Amino acid sequence: MRSPTFPLYHSSRKKPRRWPLVLRVIKGAIHVDVALPVILHAAFAALIVYLDKTKDGHLAIPSSVIPSLSIVVGLMLVFRNQTSYDRFWQGNQHLTTIETSIRNLTRSFLTCSYIAKGPPPSVAERADTEQTIRILLAMIYASKHHLRAEWGSTTLPIMMPHGEVERRRRESHSMSKPEYSELLPAGTRGFEDQGLGLLLQLSVQVEGYIKRGHDRGWFHSPQASQLTVQLNTLVSAYGSMETIHLTPLPVAYLIHMRQVLAIFGCVLPFALAKDMGWWTIMLTAFIAFTLYGIEAIGAQLEDPFSGTRNDIKVDAIVEDVRVETSVLLEEWRRGSDMFARPSELV
Repeated sequence: MRSPTFPLYHSSRKKPRRWPLVLRVIKGAIHVDVALPVILHAAFAALIVYLDKTKDGHLAIPSSVIPSLSIVVGLMLVFRNQTSYDRFWQGNQHLTTIETSIRNLTRSFLTCSYIAKGPPPSVAERADTEQTIRILLAMIYASKHHLRAEWGSTTLPIMMPHGEVERRRRESHSMSKPEYSELLPAGTRGFEDQGLGLLLQLSVQVEGYIKRGHDRGWFHSPQASQLTVQLNTLVSAYGSMETIHLTPLPVAYLIHMRQVLAIFGCVLPFALAKDMGWWTIMLTAFIAFTLYGIEAIGAQLEDPFSGTRNDIKVDAIVEDVRVETSVLLEEWRRGSDMFARPSELV
């Protein structure tokens, strides 16, 4: 049996590496995000308990206040996380749609790029097909880089002002990324500085290949129409992902959410100090950790393409597509039985 040229596994389906217990707890957690508010609420609770002890319990308020406030906090957190997870799920669905469209177009281009009863494709026509497949692969890279604002081949300084970072990003080009040198024709010019996204630019070239294939007789009219529908679906999914990325939750809601959590955390020690004593500090810290942690998870899921551990595994999905496309191209080049013409099977 011929040894495989490419790894026969899907990185996005691969079982995750088993990290040591301590690292598994820390990686992907939200402890850093909630550490400051938890410490502040614990310190405030300690102050209230101390004052309550010195004032003979005159700072205490009825504990019946807490259930009423907790209902409001719970409803707001449910809405926050439902909205964020819906964005995460929809983003995953749209990315899968792009992946599926690229698979379908690659399969059709490689399988149907000839006339059944005509001469085999010329060298130039085969090169045209192979280049179009590479352009398809470049489209999913273009989606990833655009959604993450990964422009250029150099890393921007950490302490650079935000305005300068945005200016450099506007003036840079995605195609300076090294992977595009292997996927796009030499000398390909980008128009991102004029407002044209790289994926849309590449979709024009794929559309041109479908037109050339129809003119050559490779694709009959209904098939060419279906291929165009697949391409339109890909661009539409990209637009939906862009909407998720560029449409954050309203700032007024996020501010009010934090204010409600802060008020609830500050009222809590007054209701617990009389009955719980110094245990109020630990209980307040635990409740603050829980509530702020839920809010922090929602904040991480709000933009599911940023590349953190809790986001969509975009890199793994892109790697899957690259491996599959590379294998198909390799088999197509060497004339594998997978792509044999009917006359060659007789």
